[in-house]
Amino acid sequence: MRQGRAEPDLSSVPTGNQKRLFCYINEISFAVYETLLFLDTHPFDQDALQYFRTCSTLRNYALEEYAKAYGPLTIDTANDAQSRSWQWMAQPWPWEGGMA
Repeated sequence: MRQGRAEPDLSSVPTGNQKRLFCYINEISFAVYETLLFLDTHPFDQDALQYFRTCSTLRNYALEEYAKAYGPLTIDTANDAQSRSWQWMAQPWPWEGGMA
């Protein structure tokens, strides 16, 4: 990670391709969870804390982009406020060809 960067580079998130975006979400989620574990034992490590914040921002952005284009992967990215019915279960699952 480069020192001095206040905001993560959101252009690094691979939007436009469902499989690449899904893979990216898995990778960045792994980084977030591993950094959380590291911070459990190194709570005052400022570099790790900044890395966690950066990865969390990238993960949230990627999840939002995925939800807009292909449907939510997590309940917190389900935005059905405008819908008259709940569509969470109506989408095809990856094993049903939803990741074509």
